[in-house]
Amino acid sequence: MDINSYCNSLTQFSRYKTRVVTIGDIPLGGDNPIRIQSMTTTDTMNTIATVEQSIRMIDAGCEYVRITAPSIKEAQNLENIKKELLLRGYKTPLIADIHFTPNAAELAARIVEKVRVNPGNYADKKKFENIEYTDATYVAELDRIRQRFTPLVKICKEYGTAMRIGTNHGSLSDRILSRYGDTPLGMVESALEFLRICEDHNYYNIVLSMKASNPQVMVQAYRLLIRKMEELNMNYPLHLGVTEAGEGEDGRIKSAVGIGTLLEDGIGDTVRVSLTEDPEFEIPVAKNLVDRYSKRKEHNAIPKIKNELPYSPFDFKKRKTQEVVNIGGSNVPRVVADLSDKQNITPAALFPFGYNYSIPLDKWNLTDQACDFIFAGNNKIEFEIPGTLSMIYNSDIWVNQQNKTRSFPLFTFLEYLTTAEKSNVLNFVKVTISDLVEQDQWKSLAEMDKIVFVFETFNEHGMAEQRRMFIELMKENIGVPVIIKRNYEGLTEEKFQLHSSTDLGALLLDGFGDGIW
Repeated sequence: MDINSYCNSLTQFSRYKTRVVTIGDIPLGGDNPIRIQSMTTTDTMNTIATVEQSIRMIDAGCEYVRITAPSIKEAQNLENIKKELLLRGYKTPLIADIHFTPNAAELAARIVEKVRVNPGNYADKKKFENIEYTDATYVAELDRIRQRFTPLVKICKEYGTAMRIGTNHGSLSDRILSRYGDTPLGMVESALEFLRICEDHNYYNIVLSMKASNPQVMVQAYRLLIRKMEELNMNYPLHLGVTEAGEGEDGRIKSAVGIGTLLEDGIGDTVRVSLTEDPEFEIPVAKNLVDRYSKRKEHNAIPKIKNELPYSPFDFKKRKTQEVVNIGGSNVPRVVADLSDKQNITPAALFPFGYNYSIPLDKWNLTDQACDFIFAGNNKIEFEIPGTLSMIYNSDIWVNQQNKTRSFPLFTFLEYLTTAEKSNVLNFVKVTISDLVEQDQWKSLAEMDKIVFVFETFNEHGMAEQRRMFIELMKENIGVPVIIKRNYEGLTEEKFQLHSSTDLGALLLDGFGDGIW
């Protein structure tokens, strides 16, 4: 597989270059910054409420305001909303969000700077029917869609209105489902059908999106879309978003896994974080995701990938690894909590990691968040740990322990090569990119069936560096399990959630990693 099949490079950060689309006074794509947008939640017929919410969004940093227009009356009221915003000194471009109603879209396109249409329901009402289409009936359906969609294309071209063709995974038409199934390819083809109609009319002021509530489906669809565009000599800008991500911590993590994974590879021209919160609270989250990449291209060099990729970025397949104790193989990813910076580890220190010790009952209670390993570093544990928990120590501390039950050493790569005493059950070995790419000793380590690698990086483009390390293992058919280790300092709680979810989630989405640290 071509290693540059969906982005400029898997090792050197750069933004994927798209064409510039004019949206009011704020252009999108090309060398322009990644734009931040959100969507109102007010009743569109309530002009003042919608205007005031829009202003709160704009003041928070929103660069495009999307407003739902499900019928003619809402589309018409967009004119009043726009006038009121202008009276209050706000010229931020407005986007009409359209489903099912071409007549509302045609009206809105004469008023606002951009319209969003969903190819799954613009000309079709989903009947949830399993219909078998012949080639002839499929073409006939496309002709019908062309007739319904062409008037909007002509209006947008005449008025200089931009358009987003926004596919939703959950609303693919019966026709698309019958031919492509409920797949990322179906999402891409759904958009391309409408895009071809636009190009037939020499209309190119278009943005594309492939949104899904499942971040993995969403990421694969965007990657596949770029590959298809490259084949067709297209380069339309991309709107990134995870549908209905949720609220609070869950919504932020889910958004970061989907949106952040694509941003890591330089993909995306505008972002909307979809939370079940007031829209002005979406803006700081989106900005925190995007701001990481303003100077990312200055990162330390990562060795280039030679030859083809040993995995497909368009289809999920977990990297095959051997099982060592409870890590790798068919096990779920394991979690290592780091308490090495604690001078005195007490039972209470385990509470944030899912273990609650009851003194009256002399019993450990576990939560769903219970980690699998605790890294104590050079510290010693002076109490009996829960039976489901194991400990990791630096190798020079571990070697002097009397009781090594559920206790395992952590070596640097050099330490593992030169140390005589090792665990006969499980050894954690820290590995860096230089260990893998610049040396060959790791390919023939003794007792590899008792090793778990800990991939560590301090590169600003750390996800890409760790991905490069996984690729090196796969090229050599080495099935050693890997724990992905990342370090973060000086971040707010929200930034920590977003950054770690991006860095770890991006690797897990591609089937890399048997645990996180």
